Amino acid sequence: MHSLRCFLSRVGPFSKPGLFPWCATKSPAWSQLFLGSACKGNFTHVVAKKHQRGQQKSQKKPRHCGPLDGSWQERLADVVTPLWRLSYEEQLKVKFEAQKKILQRLESYLQMLNGISVTTAAPRSEGLCCCLHPIIPSPVIDGYRNKSTFSVNRGPDGNPKTVGYYLGTWRDRNIVCVRSNHLKNIPEKHNQVAQEELCVQKETVKEFFTKGPGAVCDLTSLYFQESTMTRCSHQQSPYQLLFGKPHIFEDLLGLKIRISPDAFFQINTAGAEMLYRTVGELSGVNSNTILLDICCGTGVIGLSLAQYTSQVLGIELVEQAVEDARWTAAFNGITNCEFHTGRAEKILPQLLKSKEDGQFIVAVVNRARAGLHYQVVQAIRNCRAIRTLVFVSCKPHGETTRNIIELCCPSNSAKKLLGEAFVLRQAVPVDLFPHTPHCELVLLFTR
Repeated sequence: MHSLRCFLSRVGPFSKPGLFPWCATKSPAWSQLFLGSACKGNFTHVVAKKHQRGQQKSQKKPRHCGPLDGSWQERLADVVTPLWRLSYEEQLKVKFEAQKKILQRLESYLQMLNGISVTTAAPRSEGLCCCLHPIIPSPVIDGYRNKSTFSVNRGPDGNPKTVGYYLGTWRDRNIVCVRSNHLKNIPEKHNQVAQEELCVQKETVKEFFTKGPGAVCDLTSLYFQESTMTRCSHQQSPYQLLFGKPHIFEDLLGLKIRISPDAFFQINTAGAEMLYRTVGELSGVNSNTILLDICCGTGVIGLSLAQYTSQVLGIELVEQAVEDARWTAAFNGITNCEFHTGRAEKILPQLLKSKEDGQFIVAVVNRARAGLHYQVVQAIRNCRAIRTLVFVSCKPHGETTRNIIELCCPSNSAKKLLGEAFVLRQAVPVDLFPHTPHCELVLLFTR
């Protein structure tokens, strides 16, 4: 059994979610064409078509408290888990076709950039130059989330202490908090937390979960964070441990992993193992390889491959995550890893300068939705020692698209992209998020 992780956040009525990072930055003019066309063919259109078919065919209802048709619960399920009406086999087909369309548009645009060669000796997938592998399914389909973040606010019935997820927008002033006990990706124990009425006082919350009805949840850790934002870091508003252990531990790929409340960790533990195995297989690391893990989080990728490499170098912005990575390395007896705290665009260029002397570097990037800073792309592109790059993205049609174009476009002195261009060789989709349109796409580049 994996440890239960359930974080509760109390959000004020005037809080406002931050803008998505890929909307905040204007893309370079030469990538605007692709970015525009990618938006027309992403998951939304495909999911909508399959959603209609599934609604006509499917008679099976997910677990819930009452009728879903036209209700708040159904609206929430359509937002959080929009594929919940489809069988898992149908979900995988939808996701695979979406990933294929993304890659087709990406390759078409790369070919337009002054005749970039994207040919490969690997077997071709339909309409693709790179090899697109079948999607790797999640070993767990229902109740797979190992972490849930609930909000407390006014519900559809006017109850100001409703625990769940938001529907509506702050701009339209129609935000409402809807209970989430019917969502298929949330474990039953997490739902037990969300169904209880919580008091504001910290001591009352602690009493509730240690001696009251909430004790049935058997929490590993109970943290309190006072904030008017939906999300903020430990530095912005420190986490306060009310009960339990200061860290959560997961067993992953033969390692005992420590996780702090501010550190990122994939919400599907079993799926994460499939993802990290895929990264390791594509990376091709050996005893002469330096593995460069950019945006490494708790360092799981680098730590799991450390025994096969000469050295692992990790870079991560979140200080607690780096502390977790160092603890995990020490606990598991791994001695060839270094983890650096700070912004990758500041650390990476200097780190690479000291590693250029005839050494072979494999770089792994897992930057989630935000994409890489332009200076990070420059550093990777201009480092001759990096011949292999594994790029993991859960949103390859967002800011990641710009990163890929910068990595694969012809040399451009004006943009300081001087090194040899990378070539996209293989793509492996890995499903970590059943019932949603999202999956992780692992891309292999070489040069």
